[in-house]
Amino acid sequence: MSTRRQRLSPTRPAHFKLRPSIDVAAGLVFHRGKLLITQRPPGAHLGGLWEFPGGKRKPRETFAQCLVRELREELGIEVEAGPVLENVTHAYPDKTVRLKFFICRWIRREPRALGCPAFKWISATELGEYEFPEADSRLLHRLQNSPGLWNPRRRRGEHSTSNDLA
Repeated sequence: MSTRRQRLSPTRPAHFKLRPSIDVAAGLVFHRGKLLITQRPPGAHLGGLWEFPGGKRKPRETFAQCLVRELREELGIEVEAGPVLENVTHAYPDKTVRLKFFICRWIRREPRALGCPAFKWISATELGEYEFPEADSRLLHRLQNSPGLWNPRRRRGEHSTSNDLA
């Protein structure tokens, strides 16, 4: 006889399906009043939309480790993950995405489109010119209404020098 107790789950309607859940780390990389964005590959989920660079977290990887790895793979840049600016959980029809958006310090290397079709440096006023996934809407609003985020002298804990970008 087993000493383990069985967990009872509530009865779900037959049409109810569990959505897969994905953990994603994304970076807010600012430089000289601009923010780095990347375009999603055409064949991917939400293909063609613009996003903040990052990607899916691997098992046993922290969100910060994921972000550093993804930006190295996707853009060839080295960053330091700083504080989390926003946490978002968004349910798409086919999956639920849990996102952590980190403010990053760009350490070295110029970005290159290695794992994305394109990237751009944009200003706060240009945010509305690009189509982003629905999950980013709260963060986009915050970015458009927080000019201090765009100025490195106003971001706490971040110091930018020309040597940081070499």
